[in-house]
Amino acid sequence: MNFHVITLFPEMFDSYLGESILARAVKAKKINFKFYNPRDYAEIKNPRVEKPYRQIDDKPYGGGPGMVMRAEPVIKAIEKAMKICQRGRLTSRSVKIIFFSPSGKQFDTSYAKNAAKKFTDIIFICGRYEGIDARVKNILRTAPTFGKIGVQEISVGPYVLTGGELPAMIMIDSISRQVEGVLGDFASLEESRVASPDVYTRPSTFTYKNKKYSVPEILLTGNHAKIEEWRNKQNEK
Repeated sequence: MNFHVITLFPEMFDSYLGESILARAVKAKKINFKFYNPRDYAEIKNPRVEKPYRQIDDKPYGGGPGMVMRAEPVIKAIEKAMKICQRGRLTSRSVKIIFFSPSGKQFDTSYAKNAAKKFTDIIFICGRYEGIDARVKNILRTAPTFGKIGVQEISVGPYVLTGGELPAMIMIDSISRQVEGVLGDFASLEESRVASPDVYTRPSTFTYKNKKYSVPEILLTGNHAKIEEWRNKQNEK
């Protein structure tokens, strides 16, 4: 599974993707990440100065607060990601472009499972400021450049965030878990087994402020049938 992220702030992903399970999955070549900064494709302002500035946003037509990400740099970054996908001789059916929107399809575990099975490459478009020029979505839906891939709008919850980076991390984490070999033991998937909302580990009893706290006795019996029954009851509660 290859994740391509269009973002103005690729450094935001360093800490999360560089630790624990995802870091090991990258090392084992189970998943891969590539980042594309639209600012690299923006027009240079005042090229003669020592540090020329690339303008990525501008005022919205019709007025209103904030700034809007310009369409051209974002489209060029997406085109770059698509070229890398095509080098792998991928078909349009194996690539998905995700555009984050509060009004989009609700992301859930079912979507994550399907994505892990169906796609080899997912391109995430992370907006900022007041959003991305709407012509980007129009181009993705209609331009021959993107073939039959198009774009799907996804929401990770009924709220608004500052940018698309956190939603991208959420989807990457959830989808990566569904890629065989990422978790090591595929039985570790809580969503594919009976798991209690309450879990315990050693010691079986410890004391806090003169009061003893113990693990439920059923979990110490070794009777897996009874333990499974107990977990089911916990889930029902």
